[in-house]
Amino acid sequence: MTATLTPTAGSRRSASSPPDAHRGRRQRPTAGGFAANTFLWLYAAISIAPLLLMVSNSLRTTQDMAQHPLGLPLPPDFTSYQKAWVTASFETYFFNSIFVTVASVVLSTAVSLLAAYAFARTRSKMFTSLEGLFLSGLMLPVYLAILPLFFLLDSLGMISNLWSLILVYAALGIPFSTFVLAAFFRQLPIELDEAARLDGAGPFQTFWRVHLPLVKPAIATVIVFRFVPVWNDFFYPLILIRDRDSYTLPVGITRFFGEYQTDWATLFAGLTLATIPLVVLFLIATKQIVSGLTAGMSK
Repeated sequence: MTATLTPTAGSRRSASSPPDAHRGRRQRPTAGGFAANTFLWLYAAISIAPLLLMVSNSLRTTQDMAQHPLGLPLPPDFTSYQKAWVTASFETYFFNSIFVTVASVVLSTAVSLLAAYAFARTRSKMFTSLEGLFLSGLMLPVYLAILPLFFLLDSLGMISNLWSLILVYAALGIPFSTFVLAAFFRQLPIELDEAARLDGAGPFQTFWRVHLPLVKPAIATVIVFRFVPVWNDFFYPLILIRDRDSYTLPVGITRFFGEYQTDWATLFAGLTLATIPLVVLFLIATKQIVSGLTAGMSK
């Protein structure tokens, strides 16, 4: 008789135990990982503390802040928000910033998408030279061009016009957006173009239906990285806008601060309202931003 060896339950458990044990060892946090996590949590707490203090003070009265600087808003008082929105013309500044920021980001992203696709999918000396011209905008200090830019817009009658800000911001955002988007388009395999061409798709259909959906993380990254500086910019609205009704938030808040320098509750309410769009944008686009920043790291 020949004995046949069959694996028992115990042997199966013993055979599978080393990988399980190894997997458990991989999941065990190290001292360096614990220190890094502690540092990141501490940094996050320090970073968010001013925001929480700003929101807390916006729900209090100025008299309460003078008596208890670090007190809590118990009960919360929303009077300062109504005063900031209606009495201090904050509504006008807010919607001016929304219009200028959204229009400039959409315009610069649309132009950059077409330019980046052409640079990434076309091999010619002319397009290489044009790409270098586009990217040279990243090396030029844009604030040095304010004087000729002011005279140009003044000759066109566009001073104190929100479209002057939109065109300036869109032009300033094209070099960075083109650089980022072209890098993503170059990562897409050329076989996609060949397959689309075999299916009868033209260049624009290939761009719109094949490539554009694949670079959504890059588009989200570009939108966020252009939205934030345009929303917070103080320099160009201060120089190019003279009409108070056309002020954007950064310039409007400075007048708002000078007008209500003793009314700290109203000032904090205005700052909170100015921060809300940025927070909402990051919450919506966080997943796409992370995907865009980490694209290609696993290859």
